[in-house]
Amino acid sequence: MTLPGNPTEPSPLAALARFGWHAALTLGLIALGLGIVVLAWPHSTLEVVGVLFGIYLVISGILQIVLASTVHVSTGLRVLGFISGALSLLLGLLCFRGPYQSVLLLSLWIGIGWLFRGTTATVAALDLPGGTPGRGWQIALGLITAIAGVILLVDPFGSILALTVMAGIWLVLIGLVELGHAVSLRSEAKRLA
Repeated sequence: MTLPGNPTEPSPLAALARFGWHAALTLGLIALGLGIVVLAWPHSTLEVVGVLFGIYLVISGILQIVLASTVHVSTGLRVLGFISGALSLLLGLLCFRGPYQSVLLLSLWIGIGWLFRGTTATVAALDLPGGTPGRGWQIALGLITAIAGVILLVDPFGSILALTVMAGIWLVLIGLVELGHAVSLRSEAKRLA
């Protein structure tokens, strides 16, 4: 679909759907892969878990910042997207501070990051028009991410094994929802092209 005045330029909605499905697919595969790795080796050390979560949060933060700078939404939602991405990036970098970070700090960082990202994604999805591609998937992902954040904040003193297993399960769920979102956006991008 092209704009009426310019036959060579794709519509903003088509461009968003094309970029969005790539971003959702990347985040979904990372979250799913990380979740599977975490569940396969639940007795891994805090250093390994911290590095893996740090990598996920850094990549997630970068993609959120890029998406916030390219999406055609209100200024307030764009600012929230930048803040969410910057917070995710910062939390990811803090995971690399040292091999002996406490379980409390790691669970609080992840919990706050997921809660903020989930809330931001849900609010952004609810602000979109009803026919926007992938809106339902985005709402589901936002709610799942926010719930995961709340669970991590409520019990920050749980054992490393419990934190690892819980985070692994949530990452698998988040990854599956992101992959569903990517498939939905891809089909919508093809329809709009």
